[in-house]
Amino acid sequence: MHYFRPVNSQPKTGQRISIVEMQLGPLGFALFFQTRIGPPSLCSAGNGVHRRQAHRQVPPLPLPPHRPVSSPLYPGLTLCLHLALHPPPSPSAAVASTPPDIAVNFTGNSNTLRFALFLVLTYLVTGCLLLVPLSLSLSPSSRVACAAVRAVCCYCLEDGMFKGIYHGKQCHAADIPAVLARAWAAGVDRIIVTGGSLKESREALQIAETDGRLFCTVGVHPTRCGEFEESGDPEGHFQALLALAKEGLDKGKVVAVGECGLDYDRLQFCPADMQKKYFEKQFELAEAVKLPMFLHMRAAGEDFCEIMTRNLHRFPGGVTHSFTDSAEDRDMLLSFEKMFIGVNGCSLKTNENLEVLRGIPVERLMIETDSPYCDIRNTHAGSQYVKSVWPSKKKEKYEPDSTVKGRNEPCLVRQVLEVVAGSKGISDIEGLSRTLYHNTCRLFFPQDLDASANAQLESGTAVQDC
Repeated sequence: MHYFRPVNSQPKTGQRISIVEMQLGPLGFALFFQTRIGPPSLCSAGNGVHRRQAHRQVPPLPLPPHRPVSSPLYPGLTLCLHLALHPPPSPSAAVASTPPDIAVNFTGNSNTLRFALFLVLTYLVTGCLLLVPLSLSLSPSSRVACAAVRAVCCYCLEDGMFKGIYHGKQCHAADIPAVLARAWAAGVDRIIVTGGSLKESREALQIAETDGRLFCTVGVHPTRCGEFEESGDPEGHFQALLALAKEGLDKGKVVAVGECGLDYDRLQFCPADMQKKYFEKQFELAEAVKLPMFLHMRAAGEDFCEIMTRNLHRFPGGVTHSFTDSAEDRDMLLSFEKMFIGVNGCSLKTNENLEVLRGIPVERLMIETDSPYCDIRNTHAGSQYVKSVWPSKKKEKYEPDSTVKGRNEPCLVRQVLEVVAGSKGISDIEGLSRTLYHNTCRLFFPQDLDASANAQLESGTAVQDC
């Protein structure tokens, strides 16, 4: 808050004081021209000295109705002009109300209007130089200049957040169409909706059937493996999964078995013995439908790799997604020739995570969002490499054209790509994108991997780590 008055320009009682007041907000400003009569109290403020108390002794001026004039610079910028003439204030005038966010009070003579116009022109030029580029940088068309960037993204589209439900509360309408539109505009080529239970796998297949670019998985997450026993008929539950996988395979929609694996970080949801039993059971499912596996491993590297070793002959390949474990676990996974490692925001939180990432060859790497979870946050070590941003709103102030704060989306897979490139020192981000896209197609869509791309990967001429 600043209040200025020129040196040697003390107003006297009855003298008119022209006040220029400029208010600035996050999306614009308002400029007010006011004329009032200066009280004696204002004269005691001192020459050229900031005195907030002197300002407060001036009674507030009721602003007349105004007509905002929209600025051509950018939406939301308005210019408001006011002219008012007031009689001398009474000695008992009330203390002024809270000043505006930013105010500049200027007292003077006939140069006041000239000074005011100077302020206007200065702010308009500033708007051209600063605000317009900022607005454009956040517009959907220019945020993501990625025509050559392609991606296949895995996420949980059946999650309640995409139905507008957060912690059991309906905050906004379901917005899957808007989420998908942002994904396609960002260069996402296909989306794999992951199943984490029999019920979710059914929902995932239903969603996948709504768009030719959507696909899904069928399987049971390690923390949900209790549903086999809870069904009262574990074998019957397995047969239901198998039937669903075959149905989706016939429709060309199911591309993997999963999400399955081991999660020892959340044993409160399912004990380790039950996780291991039904993880191994799902290799039988992969063998029956001859599909790759979408795998989950958390703090269970030794048991996970032991089960994998016993069952390598039963599935054509797999990806251990959302990888957050150690360099030793990474190396164990890379020892399986048919294994890829997938990373998302959860894989990029710490400097140790980034160091582990640097040890994954790009030809064995995939990227994903795992949305609505695992977003990249400003506190994460990987955020230093993020260049692409999207406008976002809190869920309580939802807008269809903005992402929701705290909710990850498929369009944000580009941020994961940028962190991978930055961490590995790869400047050719489009080349990296093509390599990762081909990796994903090689596992999940081998029929669509063109011969030249396949030869490129096999010959080792794809983009390399620096």
